[in-house]
Amino acid sequence: MKENGKSIFFTDGAKVKQSSLITQFAERLEFDLVKDRTTVTDHDILEAISMAIRDRLTRNWLKTQSEYNDNNVKKVHYLSLEFLMGSLLGNSLINLGLYEETRQLLAGFGYDLDKIMREEPDMGLGNGGLGRLAACYMDSLATLEYPAYGYGILYEYGIFEQDIENGYQIEKPDHWLRYGNPWKVVRPEFTYTVKFNGTVTTYFDETGRTRYNWVNTDDVLAIANDVPVPGYQTRTVNTLRLWQAKSTDEFNLNNFNQGNYLSAVENKNLSETISKVLYPNDSIPQGKILRLRQQYFFVSATLQDIIYNFKLHNTDFRLLPEKAAIQLNDTHPAIAIPDLMRILMDEEGLEWDEAWEITTKVFAYTNHTIVPEALEEWSESLLHSLLPRHMQIITEINRRFKNEVTEKYSQDSSVISKMAVIKEDSHGNNIRMANLAIIGSHSTNGVAELHSDILKKYIFPDLNNYYPGKFNNKTNGISIRRFLLQANPELSSLITKKNRK
Repeated sequence: MKENGKSIFFTDGAKVKQSSLITQFAERLEFDLVKDRTTVTDHDILEAISMAIRDRLTRNWLKTQSEYNDNNVKKVHYLSLEFLMGSLLGNSLINLGLYEETRQLLAGFGYDLDKIMREEPDMGLGNGGLGRLAACYMDSLATLEYPAYGYGILYEYGIFEQDIENGYQIEKPDHWLRYGNPWKVVRPEFTYTVKFNGTVTTYFDETGRTRYNWVNTDDVLAIANDVPVPGYQTRTVNTLRLWQAKSTDEFNLNNFNQGNYLSAVENKNLSETISKVLYPNDSIPQGKILRLRQQYFFVSATLQDIIYNFKLHNTDFRLLPEKAAIQLNDTHPAIAIPDLMRILMDEEGLEWDEAWEITTKVFAYTNHTIVPEALEEWSESLLHSLLPRHMQIITEINRRFKNEVTEKYSQDSSVISKMAVIKEDSHGNNIRMANLAIIGSHSTNGVAELHSDILKKYIFPDLNNYYPGKFNNKTNGISIRRFLLQANPELSSLITKKNRK
């Protein structure tokens, strides 16, 4: 929009015509943010330039997804409770080759790109190596042009912010979505129902086989939010899909009209706590329940999404391993193994052996810890209460596996006990999620050579012997473009010049 031939924001309207990026930037400021040069803030500049860069990604993003679907290609699905993405603006500028152009564009109007990028809050999706590894893999998959999707949770408050008050460290909510996020696209058409609690009933199908129904459940909606992940100097733009929890019952009008205002929104608030905070405090029973709900919430929505896309072009589930690879980033998504078994058997009508063969071919598992005490376990009683059908399937996996080990590997009860999925204890049984992930997948990798060796020799020696070749190593990488080009552009430029020679 212009006044007397001049842009409301820019002093020289002719400059707008010099670059489509400038045009997109100006239009976003004026038409989306409704700002001119008298009211604009640094945050407005961040929002506008981010949206303009996302515009540059959009056509390739749409084309990438269309090619994947039209050609019915095999896709990688990376499941992680964390994605430590960092500055999406900086990474996108580097990958699109627009870093210097954007720096100069903003400098021409009195803004410093580095200062503007500091306005961007880190996406509150992770807090450490697990999340950074996931983010690096997503960047690499797009750069190498692998068809891939990342799946996680859209945490409203991330983990926490740290501050010092009166000499003491305090933790505050990290409300990174307070002012929205220009990279996130809501996809309400991809909304799935996630079930919890309830009971399992049995019935006989037309062939006389016993079937199972999971009924009388407490349901939560999972709504997809997509973030683009561009490759470096490629036209591939993959998708990070983040699930947001929403109640199936938004508002109880009767309770509200009777003055029970808190009760009117109680179910909504309880449902939506699932996607509030990364890693809730699990030192209390309520925290353990919420954490397991988080894990199953994003796993269930993800598997429903994968199955939906598979069924668009395929009818034979024996083809699933040829069309979908699912990587479990640590044990947090390991509940996906019994959930896929449940889908294949209870919803698609497959028998156990065929469903198990498909499941083990689809899943692979990345282990992140060598400390036995840190290996994730869930109590049998909690799983039975929250996910009763899954507990039945885990029990059957454990029974069949122990019988197989006894027949093929060892009759030593202590060895079998260490290898089993269910750790039996007089105070209550626990489910070893790492053992479940190893048994239910075709590949288990550590994240450093030493780490992988320790897994094979000391943490899971019998499982390693029982599954020769299943354990392998994938050393963690780093995003060299981000940590070199952004941190030390002069050194990056020198290395580039030398390599060209």
